Amino acid sequence: MDNVLITGITGMVGSHLTDFLLENTDWKIYGFLRWNDNLENIEHLSKVINEGDRVKLVYGDLTDLSSLIKAVEVSKPKYVFHLAGQSYPQASFISPIETLQANIIGTTNVLEALKNSEYKNANIHVCSSSEIFGRVPKEKLPINEDCSIHPASPYAISKCGVDLLGRHYAQAYGMTIMTTRMFTHTGPRRGDVFHESTFAKQIAMIEAGIQEPKIYVGNLQSLRTYADVRDAVRAYYMLLTINPTSGEYYNIGGSFTCTVEDTLQFLISASTATNIEVITDKGRLRPIDADLQIPDTTKFRAHTGWKPEIPYETTMLDLLNHWRKKVNSGRTFLKR
Repeated sequence: MDNVLITGITGMVGSHLTDFLLENTDWKIYGFLRWNDNLENIEHLSKVINEGDRVKLVYGDLTDLSSLIKAVEVSKPKYVFHLAGQSYPQASFISPIETLQANIIGTTNVLEALKNSEYKNANIHVCSSSEIFGRVPKEKLPINEDCSIHPASPYAISKCGVDLLGRHYAQAYGMTIMTTRMFTHTGPRRGDVFHESTFAKQIAMIEAGIQEPKIYVGNLQSLRTYADVRDAVRAYYMLLTINPTSGEYYNIGGSFTCTVEDTLQFLISASTATNIEVITDKGRLRPIDADLQIPDTTKFRAHTGWKPEIPYETTMLDLLNHWRKKVNSGRTFLKR
């Protein structure tokens, strides 16, 4: 039985990756999280976690190197998925320092803890982001790995640092580190600060009579290529288990592209509510938007054989039903 360390196990991706590994491997999973993290995304795993045979939680913080050293000592990993960090671009305009510390210093701490341990030779996934490419000219679409970067937010800048750190540690210290630039990926458990998830949440609240029939939106003209989070975590697993190549970096994403407005209209069309009004909320607009996010995933597909399998429509309906279930549970939610 191999051991795996997942930083950010309570996030959308971390929790779905844990589900995937429990179903498809016999690995022992160590999940790194902060003591005060919201555990909602892994509540369905409570029995497994309480039993302690397959999933163990390890507490710490990305900005505390000593806690990461301890996490590596405890988990003894053969595989590492570094998913934790500040993941919301809009918040980075308000809290740029926190974003840089969590993502750049945090990633450095993860790699330092591994580099100086007995587990330096683990297969390591460093999670960058498609946001590093920023505002890409139309003539450079679809975006391949060699596209120049032009980050459009402090979050994107921090992910440029993460991207470079992964490749640096691979080259400088001979560590088996692969870096991914995942494009938009979503599905159940997606945070309500992201556009498609806040649309689904607001629709569920309107259907339940909690919110007036008005949906508040930001920039609807951005193009997005959507992948399902369950396809994304399968890609991450394949990254570390199919001919892992130190220092390589890959664009990964779905195959369905549309505008944010198209996604909004699809979700509205799936709603039982009628006469929904769409209102632009200036507070939801970024100072600069990465508005053409269309990936070329040829390199990763050729290397691993991965391809997305879950249709866009299924992803969005699962997301909407996820929010319906949460809203109908009787809990109270902020309108955001």
